[in-house]
Amino acid sequence: MLGKGSKLYSIAKLKCPRCHEGDLFENNNLLSWSRFSQMKDHCSVCQQVYEPEPGYYYGAMYVSYGLTTAPTLAFVVLMMLYSGEVTLWSLMAALVLSLVLFLPAIFKLSRAIWINIFISYNPTAASSPQARGH
Repeated sequence: MLGKGSKLYSIAKLKCPRCHEGDLFENNNLLSWSRFSQMKDHCSVCQQVYEPEPGYYYGAMYVSYGLTTAPTLAFVVLMMLYSGEVTLWSLMAALVLSLVLFLPAIFKLSRAIWINIFISYNPTAASSPQARGH
């Protein structure tokens, strides 16, 4: 299920969706703040272009919204368990805390999910590199 050739492999490892070998980001560490938003232009192995058109990743904002919901709800549940009451200010604090802690991971995963929706794995892509996307 998480082996090479599955979408989950590409998303979890932040690898090229076409060949599953090249990195999507300059820094593939999920929680690192160092250059977390710098995405490579193309795959170094199969030459797949990572931004096939201007504004390609606008749709990743919807994925990002879904990914932000999970840690925020986890913080809210923890607050309910330990304090018994959730106020507007504590809810806002949970949202800000989850965004600050998980921003690099949410950003990278939402882009990886978005590009994997549109580009499929090709097991022969690494052996026959051709620029794709423009």
